[in-house]
Amino acid sequence: MVCTGAKSEELARLAARKYARIIQKIGFSAKFTEFKIQNIVGSCDVKFPIRLEKLAFAHGQYCSYEPELFPGLIYRMLNPKIVLLIFVSGKIVLTGAKDKQDIYLAFNQIYHTLGQFRKEQDREQDDGSQQ
Repeated sequence: MVCTGAKSEELARLAARKYARIIQKIGFSAKFTEFKIQNIVGSCDVKFPIRLEKLAFAHGQYCSYEPELFPGLIYRMLNPKIVLLIFVSGKIVLTGAKDKQDIYLAFNQIYHTLGQFRKEQDREQDDGSQQ
């Protein structure tokens, strides 16, 4: 059985136990064994816009950025093995973790990098208005 949408590991376990119990009540043989977290997803906002084109160029071996197909940059981190969807708005989705700590570790590793590609809005607006 696959359980999705829980806000915590504990709630996922509880939901899976409840569904196993429902299956038992309708007459099927079911046991709650080998519960395993397969994928943890997290999201956050770094509160600054990001230059995705420059990030993709500088980190090309880890990135895939095709704005015509999808508005986010796909960043495949190797250690921990996490995939990040990074949007120009500064919003980030982290997925693929087996452990909650991997989400925190991945974010802490990428945050400094994102700061290097911070889009300075005021400076860019000034540059654009002087033409």
